[in-house]
Amino acid sequence: MNPSANGWIKKLIKELEAKAVLDNLSIEGFYLALRDSGFIYGNNVAVVADLTDGKDFTNEEICKVNLLSALYFSHKKLNASDAFIDSAIEFYTKIEDYKKSFFRELLGDKKSSGLLEDIIHKRVLIDDNLISKSFNYFITNALLYIDVLAYKHYLKNGAITVDYIKNLESSLETIVLSVLNSKQTKSKYDDSLIKLFEQSLRYQKKFNITYRQAISFINSELETYYILDMACMATWTDETIDKKEHAFLNQLGVDLFLENQTIDDAIAAITTFFDTYKDQITLLGSKNIVKTFYDNSSKMVSKLISRNSKRLQKELSQSKELMLLISQSTVRDLSENEQKKVQEQLLDIFKSIPSLAIFMLPGGALLLPLVIKFIPKLLPSAFDDNRIED
Repeated sequence: MNPSANGWIKKLIKELEAKAVLDNLSIEGFYLALRDSGFIYGNNVAVVADLTDGKDFTNEEICKVNLLSALYFSHKKLNASDAFIDSAIEFYTKIEDYKKSFFRELLGDKKSSGLLEDIIHKRVLIDDNLISKSFNYFITNALLYIDVLAYKHYLKNGAITVDYIKNLESSLETIVLSVLNSKQTKSKYDDSLIKLFEQSLRYQKKFNITYRQAISFINSELETYYILDMACMATWTDETIDKKEHAFLNQLGVDLFLENQTIDDAIAAITTFFDTYKDQITLLGSKNIVKTFYDNSSKMVSKLISRNSKRLQKELSQSKELMLLISQSTVRDLSENEQKKVQEQLLDIFKSIPSLAIFMLPGGALLLPLVIKFIPKLLPSAFDDNRIED
């Protein structure tokens, strides 16, 4: 399955229906699995509950799969009568009703999995610009779980209003900012987190409410779990939560009628998550912008080549000169003329493989040195003395 190609939702749903994993998960268990995947924290590092093989997915693709899976799980658990795809499209139509241009663009089609794919793609924060997308790597959407909560509300009540989402966003913002502003000194992580939340708000814009009002808007068990986890994420800096922050979380737990063990588990979860993945999360890193671009472009090129390895091998085998130059590039620097030949022939090959069409875009040629870095892995071992078989 490729979450960036047409038809991925139908294929994912078919996989989910064939597995008994969702049947065996409780609502709370699925939430905890979403948290472990990073979806709750806005940093998707794995497909929730290993529902599908996501080893070749980008983080944005994982986010799309996790969002769709969470919506589908809600529909399944609540035994909704409408077909899932129709129900999800109807839900997004209602909550985006005020954005006429958005649905005028999308609703030219009848309800279909393709239309839902477009909606999910637009819902996940993905920059279409190749360069800035790499710089914004991993900053997906920290508030996407609100979509899931709103969808549950819609399924239970048969209706949804924007006010429900506005109130939930306002509550979340007020509590998170209360945590961050309680700190005597703010780290770069804190500043980045504030910006992430500001960028993620979809409905609520500078609608200030008090802490007590924020608590009053939180009514369901899943809402309390989510608010607590967001507060824990806001307190987490330098791998520690100080006494003042711990006191705030304990009071928040009391106000939300949560048990002490639930609070302790939430603190332990955020600490474990960031300890495990902090090197992968740009918000927590200190990489310079050039290295960030190279690292993330490198991952993207590796995934594209991995996905298209068989077709790429076939195309390469038909170009003896290109094969020779690529093999030589592993042991010596190519001349300017040779590099030009490699570029021209690679671009011709990429034209025949749609998913590699990104290299046709303006600036796409900048990634060709990375392509040459990964292509030797496809060549026969005789061309690469340093190759180690997995």
